[in-house]
Amino acid sequence: MNGVDLFLLGRALMRIGEDALPEPPGGAAKYAGSARMVLIVASDIAEHPETAVGEIAARTGLPQSQVSTAIARLKEAGAVITTTDPADRRRALVSRAAGVSDRLAEVRATSIEPALAKALGTDDPARVAELSRALDQLVRDLLPNRSAS
Repeated sequence: MNGVDLFLLGRALMRIGEDALPEPPGGAAKYAGSARMVLIVASDIAEHPETAVGEIAARTGLPQSQVSTAIARLKEAGAVITTTDPADRRRALVSRAAGVSDRLAEVRATSIEPALAKALGTDDPARVAELSRALDQLVRDLLPNRSAS
């Protein structure tokens, strides 16, 4: 494997991950932007609590309008909260909500195996389970602050 193969594998895994996500309430058509955008913003907020929209945009490279849209989706899902910045009352600070929202619980409880089977082009449960275990191991090794679920 080389850097290009690893990069392309990452993109393939992102597509599988997106396919594995359950539809949001009201369907995907209700929301502008992609699940990928929302996950990028959510992960940035997790790493940088009490952060402003402009700061998230600068760190992620996403346009401020897309960050605002993602925050609105996360707020509606109960995953984040906003507070007024005491240093600049015109600015809102975004943080993860305490506890696990119903939407986050739903996403975490959804199996990736149907999306893996589709990506592999197989209905062999042993092959899908084998790859799922390998991905669990990668999560444990490469994302040590997260648990594979």
